Amino acid sequence: MLFVVIAMLLSLAVAGLVVAYVAFPHRGETMPAVPWLGDALGRAVDAVPTLDEDEVDLLKVR
Repeated sequence: MLFVVIAMLLSLAVAGLVVAYVAFPHRGETMPAVPWLGDALGRAVDAVPTLDEDEVDLLKVR
């Protein structure tokens, strides 16, 4: 039971971070209450490797 509660709290925390990123830094705005969180999310997204449009097309061919 404790594992389920911890897993649910972790899932809610990750979902909250995703919503916070999509609502503000993804659109180029600063987060009103906690600007340091928006900066941290922006740096984290820049560090993650992404696929370009031509790379996505190559994956579809396979």
